[in-house]
Amino acid sequence: MTANFNSPKNGAKRFTLMVSGEDALDLEDGQGLSSPPIGLPHERFLLGNAVPIAPVLLLGQSSQAINPQEYIACLQPVHLHATRDHLVLMSQDQVDLTTEESKLLLKTALPFIEEDFQSKVVFEGQYYWFIPAGPFTGLSTHSVDQAHGRNIDWWMPRDSDVPGIAKRWRKLQNEIQMLWHIDPVNEAREQRGLPSINSLWISGIGKLADLDAPEVIQHASCLCGSHPLLAGLAKHYQINYSTTIKPQDLSQTFAWSEDPAAIWPLLSQALSEKRLDEVLIIDFPLGKKRLRIFTSKNLLKPSWMFWKTSEVLTWQEIAQQ
Repeated sequence: MTANFNSPKNGAKRFTLMVSGEDALDLEDGQGLSSPPIGLPHERFLLGNAVPIAPVLLLGQSSQAINPQEYIACLQPVHLHATRDHLVLMSQDQVDLTTEESKLLLKTALPFIEEDFQSKVVFEGQYYWFIPAGPFTGLSTHSVDQAHGRNIDWWMPRDSDVPGIAKRWRKLQNEIQMLWHIDPVNEAREQRGLPSINSLWISGIGKLADLDAPEVIQHASCLCGSHPLLAGLAKHYQINYSTTIKPQDLSQTFAWSEDPAAIWPLLSQALSEKRLDEVLIIDFPLGKKRLRIFTSKNLLKPSWMFWKTSEVLTWQEIAQQ
């Protein structure tokens, strides 16, 4: 399966499929590291070593011009679940936050946020709020996608080069937590049996000029997937974007799928029917990037029963290789 991974050879019709990766180690145990790595494996692959998540997310969700040299921060209203001895960050798809609730919570916190950031919030969405990072530019942070489900002690923002910034952030975070504790939004949520929105998470601090997407992104004709990072990448590189895969137009498409098993039958059939020459699969076993190319020649399961029609590899078999 050796081949040119950056671009198809001789105009070959290629579909690229990326699957999300997880951290390789149980980082709460430390493993001799002073801090967690910045970004999940697929975030580092898509955005480069600087992992400027916030400006790319902002680009994908707004129509406003973004200064490529300005550091942007992403703020997210979240729920911290209290266990016996620590707090666990819940993912946003677990809290069922509405657009109206998001607006009301931001309205309550806005004076405190803009005073400490010394700037105005530039865009507010249902799950993400964006603001120039200003005095918080030096924070080392981790996305909700990376930190959710874990003890937050090791995932809280840290000072990177200027001491005292993390302490300043925790002060602002505590002020907002106290405000939201008595907010009518949370009273109504608790009456409906929903988790309260009891904290504010900061992450993704970076500037657009530091974006360094791989060639498989930059050479694609269409980016497909529901994650808002793809929308920002598509706008930055002036590539078509779709939340769904178009079966009639697979060639030179890059897709990020959370359910690869569901689309593998479509791709394997396209290979068998020569509508595609190759499928490049990018995944991250044990946190390490792995690239493999599949063609019609290596699509079938090996079999010594030559008189029987060979079966196509299933996604489970591919993932376990």
